[in-house]
Amino acid sequence: MTVELVRANAHDSDVLFAARVSTLGEQTLEHSQLDGSESEADEKRDRGLINYLMRDRHGSPFEHNSLTFYVRAPIFVFREFMRHRIASYNEESGRYRELGPVFYVPSAERNLVQVGKPGAFNFLPGTAEQIALVQQQTRAAAIHAYEAYQRMLEAGVAREVARIVLPVNIYSSMYVTLNARSLMNFLSLRTKREGSSFPSFPQREIEMCAEQMETHFEKLMPFTYAAFNVNGRVAP
Repeated sequence: MTVELVRANAHDSDVLFAARVSTLGEQTLEHSQLDGSESEADEKRDRGLINYLMRDRHGSPFEHNSLTFYVRAPIFVFREFMRHRIASYNEESGRYRELGPVFYVPSAERNLVQVGKPGAFNFLPGTAEQIALVQQQTRAAAIHAYEAYQRMLEAGVAREVARIVLPVNIYSSMYVTLNARSLMNFLSLRTKREGSSFPSFPQREIEMCAEQMETHFEKLMPFTYAAFNVNGRVAP
């Protein structure tokens, strides 16, 4: 899975000035950027305010920012992304361009066996035989489907028709833009972490994307990220 941060206008100061406008009005403009010159007392106060907002779920101050990611992943991962109606998406189109022969095949490290009941389950490693079966059948299905796709294109069939034979493990690419509040909601549902107030059971492939997005988030907004974790990874 490929996740790249394309651009970001996201900083802890975005949360602070948005929150303080309720009591300080236009005075918050004078302190709308953290420039590294804050005293230890100022930093403690800023961290405390962000933690208070997170803890008591005052969510709107976390929306005054923007992060745009480029994601390259199998189509089945994108369908899970788009269940989150909290972001803007633009995806590569199989109607307008010929899709390349790049398919996702689970590695040997990908757990294959589900144990437990829905809502409380885990995945365990597969046997050597199961791993070989999954990889062989996945490759065979992808090759067969792509050959059919190519035959239709060569016969003059429109791309939007020819693509219907392609499986959902073919790779696509898209841009995703969202704010920190939406990103925290996404991370709370698409990562499995100790200390989460509400356990989540994401499919591993979308979790791999979420982990990379989380790394960027931590670097851009460290106070916000710390408060998110301290308060059980619940989006405010």
